Formats: sequence, structure tokens, C-alpha cells
Amino acid sequence: MSRIDDLIAELCPNGVEFKTLGEVGEFIRGNGLQKSDLTNTGVRAIHYGQIHTHYGAWATETKSFVSVTHAARLRKAQFGDLIIATTSEDDQAVAKAVAWMGNDEVAISGDAYIYRHNLEPKYVAYFFQSEQFQIQKKRHITGTKVRRVSGQSLAKIRIPVPPPIIQSEIAKVLDTFTELEAKLAAELEARRKQYRYYRDSLLNFAEYANSAGEQRTANSEQRTANSEQRTAN
Repeated sequence: MSRIDDLIAELCPNGVEFKTLGEVGEFIRGNGLQKSDLTNTGVRAIHYGQIHTHYGAWATETKSFVSVTHAARLRKAQFGDLIIATTSEDDQAVAKAVAWMGNDEVAISGDAYIYRHNLEPKYVAYFFQSEQFQIQKKRHITGTKVRRVSGQSLAKIRIPVPPPIIQSEIAKVLDTFTELEAKLAAELEARRKQYRYYRDSLLNFAEYANSAGEQRTANSEQRTANSEQRTAN
């Protein structure tokens, strides 16, 4: 963080400038891609629902594709664009975004926007996850059961715009923490599986004890029966 602080002191002595998202980019609405159109081969594609369930802050690969013929009719994100899911059933997930860092264009669905801008892509993606963004976004959300926000409303949200080198440094730091968080989550899940295994194994002794007891009872009953049979003979 000290490097970022030093850069801000050097390059922004009067503070960091704020601009609206509309001033530094444009919002382009997706069109015509349904979930049923997705395939395993063809042109890369991202459905808005997948942004909620599959993608993090940025991506270079897609989970799904769409046919070349259908892709020709769709709007596409380019390297550095943000792809934004503009609908959800809860406010926190509205406007969840992924920065597209792949070399190929990617087709997007309706209920999603492309945000084409001149900022550092990952910096913008992380800004969309920030508390500052969430607070501003809330006043623009509409709808009852299905909650949504428009590109026109998103364009009014203000974003800090430090020089590009500072944007890049911030993105690098947040990338590092994101990677660490993923490793910790994987380690935690592995420990949970290990815990469940030992818990279930170690607490199974009662079942074995019962089985052994039942076997001893059965053996005793069999010996008694054999003795009675010999007496009778």
C-alpha cells in the first residue's frame, strides 16, 4: 500500500479526481442471447445469469459458446470491456460485473450491458465490487421481485479516476488478495471434507459396538440352543 500512497502523493497532490461512469465510458445493452442458445463450441458467449454464478472480477475464458450464425446477430464485448448483469432478485447482486480480458470477442445476452471505457479494466471491475459503488447503486435500482438497474442510471455513478499507473497498482494488489482468498477457500473446503470424514469415521464406533454385541448375543443363544438339544437327546 505504501507504493500506492507514494504515487498518490506524487501524482495527485490535490486529491484524486472523480468522474461519472458516463464521462469515462459508454453502456451498450446486450441482445438476443437466451440460455437455450448456449453451446459447447463456437463463438465465446456469456449469459447474464452466469455472471452471478460462475465468474469473478475478470475472465479470459468463457464457460459457454454460441453458434457462429447466431453470434453474428449479437453484440459483443471486446478486451477490457466490463460485462454487467443488470438484473437479480437481490440488490447486492444487481450490476455484478466481470472484466473481459480474453483476446477474442465475447457475445453477451440481454439483461446485460457492455461497459466500454478508457480505464484499467480490473480497476473498474473491482470498483463495481466496492462499498462506494454499492451505496451509489442502491438509489438507482427499480423493480419489485426482479430488481434491475439501467445503463442510463449506471452512467450517473461517480468513480475515482487516479492516473493509470495507480489504477494498475490497485488492481495488482486486489488480484493478489483475490488469489489468496481463493486458495484459503479451497484449503477451507478441503479441511471441511477432512473433518466430515473423520467425524463420521470416529463416531461410527457405536454401530460397530452394537454389531459386536448383537453377534455375542447371537452366539450365546446358539450355544444355549445346542446345549438344550444335547440334553434332550
